[in-house]
Amino acid sequence: MCNMTFEESSGDNSSERMESVAKALEEVLSSALPQGCITVGVYEAAKSLNADPDNVVLCLLATDDEEDVALQIHFTLIQAFCCENDINILRVSNLRRLAEILGGVKPGGEPMDLHCVLVTNPQSSLWKDPALSKVNRFCRDSRCLDQWVPVINLPDR
Repeated sequence: MCNMTFEESSGDNSSERMESVAKALEEVLSSALPQGCITVGVYEAAKSLNADPDNVVLCLLATDDEEDVALQIHFTLIQAFCCENDINILRVSNLRRLAEILGGVKPGGEPMDLHCVLVTNPQSSLWKDPALSKVNRFCRDSRCLDQWVPVINLPDR
């Protein structure tokens, strides 16, 4: 169900709303990381989606590397899977900021593949995060406007 006002859909508050959603996304990632609820990497994400799609609450895909055909094929498959399983998807620009939020390197010291990031529910309890609710509402509202995979820019801090 779409509950957007004309002002919301016409874009009067769109830059403020985008900034608010970007901040909420940062909060989601920052709180999910210490709980072990983040999966990074295209292949790792595909494995996780295949193993337990009901546990995934959000999928983030990078907006860079648009000319990498193999990556775009993976994105298309991941997007289709997420749509089929009612998993919200966001395209994220500013991978440098995303790397800052997530720590940027794997324990071995090598850089993370941030082209695809999944946020999952913690196993211990139901996760009712207001920031996640805000991001999910943004995704739902975007679908009402036929923007199936909205783009969010993470602002530099």
